[in-house]
Amino acid sequence: MTQLPGNKELTTVQDEKAGGNQLFPVFLKLNDLHTVLIGAGNVGFEKLEAILQNSPNARVTVIANDFIQGVNNLSNTFPGVKTIEKPFSDDDLNNADLVIAATNNAKLNNYIREAAHQRKLLINVADKPELCDFYLGSIVQKGDLKIGISTNGKSPTIAKRLKEVLNESLPAELDISLQQMSDLRNSLAGDFTYKVKKLNEVTSVLVEPKAVRQRNFQWLIWLSIIFSLGVGITGLWFNEPAFRTYTQSIQPVFYYFLGAGFLFALIDGAIGMSYGVTSTTFSLAMGIPPASASMGVHLSEILSNGIAGWMHYRMGNINWRLFKLLLIPGIIGAVLGAYILSSLEHYSQYTKPVVSLYTLILGVVIFSKALNLNRKRTKGKIKRIPLLGFGGGFIDAVGGGGWGSIVLSTLIASGRNARFSLGTVKLSRFFIALMSSLTFITMINSAHWEAVAGLVLGSALASPIAAKISNKISTKAIMVSVAVIVILISLKSIIAFITKVI
Repeated sequence: MTQLPGNKELTTVQDEKAGGNQLFPVFLKLNDLHTVLIGAGNVGFEKLEAILQNSPNARVTVIANDFIQGVNNLSNTFPGVKTIEKPFSDDDLNNADLVIAATNNAKLNNYIREAAHQRKLLINVADKPELCDFYLGSIVQKGDLKIGISTNGKSPTIAKRLKEVLNESLPAELDISLQQMSDLRNSLAGDFTYKVKKLNEVTSVLVEPKAVRQRNFQWLIWLSIIFSLGVGITGLWFNEPAFRTYTQSIQPVFYYFLGAGFLFALIDGAIGMSYGVTSTTFSLAMGIPPASASMGVHLSEILSNGIAGWMHYRMGNINWRLFKLLLIPGIIGAVLGAYILSSLEHYSQYTKPVVSLYTLILGVVIFSKALNLNRKRTKGKIKRIPLLGFGGGFIDAVGGGGWGSIVLSTLIASGRNARFSLGTVKLSRFFIALMSSLTFITMINSAHWEAVAGLVLGSALASPIAAKISNKISTKAIMVSVAVIVILISLKSIIAFITKVI
């Protein structure tokens, strides 16, 4: 809360309306100001120590009945510190510029605060954020560089931890850079615009190299992997007849599904849906029976979604409460759907039109929300998450896909954050695919392992790339992409069904 004497009620109301940390950060020249500190116990010692660490020449008068040895030591070390052993009186603030109340008497602290406000003085009351006009935040210092950390009085402990992190991560050489920049600024000729442009060019080196090095390192790793695989396969091809014979014996369908799995997983990992639907459609077009097609899709999704889910977890894209609500109902629905599909192989042809109509409506809703993303949402978030998880898992297993289309589309359409919804859906998908795959394996015997292997390998290769792509795409781009793919796939499925019936 940012309070000023004589305007406390207005400021408080503004803070409540604005929300968040409304403090205005300033750096005071305590060398030129007179600070009065009332209290010389442990709390008073901490306040005095914090002042002198940042402003060794600060003028501070400490008033208290009793002084601990630490305060006396500081007063003997720093010439600007003066101690007065006496009870507090109003006149002690006559020559003060700032006031700090650090006694262990709550009534006395309130009295000091009233006396300070009568003189239009700003005051800090120890351990009472609601009574403070200003806070003494944690400070990170590297020479002339000084960074203040504020938690709005909520948690000084977190501020101290952040101070430790920044102290370790910021190099000591920053002070040298500051001195060099000061010399450069003083040596520059030209107008203000030119000086700002030149200084921006020079200081860009502080933020660009690390990001550039990280990107280059990531690309170097991927290129090294691809190059190593290429060299290894080429060497085996020309030098190992057995390897060449084995490779030539692989059915072409494996390579078809390898490319398809990579492409579908790349799209699915980036926007969170369509892999099951597109892979199943492709499998059926290649002559794979529905149950075997669904089994292949779910087996390939175990590895790809495990990788993608882990990547989203590392990038902090998981809503854990949402994950728990989706998981168990989703697994139950998936196992039930896999059991039904395995028993009734042609059952999916009756569910696909219903799912397609549902996802078509959701696609339109998502597209509409993407166009109005910056407008205030009036509808609340969906509350029946377990029911959504059960329905999504069931239809996903029965139709060979749909977990992303149904669950992610519904979550985004109801107003949930697109990126967190995407990460949560991908991680939960791993467990859904695992349980439905186990059900399929125990129920049917597949003779199409080339297709399954292609999907598994292709989707696994695409997963880490897709997860990184998704974290760099804006929320609006994700929503528009989701809407377009859902609408197109849904329309195609509906038209195909109508044509077949007619």
